[in-house]
Amino acid sequence: MGFIWSLIVGGIIGWIAGMIVGRDIPGGIIGNIIAGFIGGWLGNMLLGHWGPEIGGFFVIQSIIGAVILVFIASMIFRSMRRTRS
Repeated sequence: MGFIWSLIVGGIIGWIAGMIVGRDIPGGIIGNIIAGFIGGWLGNMLLGHWGPEIGGFFVIQSIIGAVILVFIASMIFRSMRRTRS
């Protein structure tokens, strides 16, 4: 049950990051979950372990890390679309 809870929290964190940045994450819900997991890791590496924790994710750091990840990914995907056209 803990793994399913982590997937749900990771998906919500990825979704929140997409809403903050204002761009959709490629891959739908799977993309949100991946962004939440990688963002959680990135946020914890940059900001440490503090604040509220839900489902194994430190919420504030995870959201900040996911926002950074979504912003960088959206810039990369946007530049890839321009070079193809």
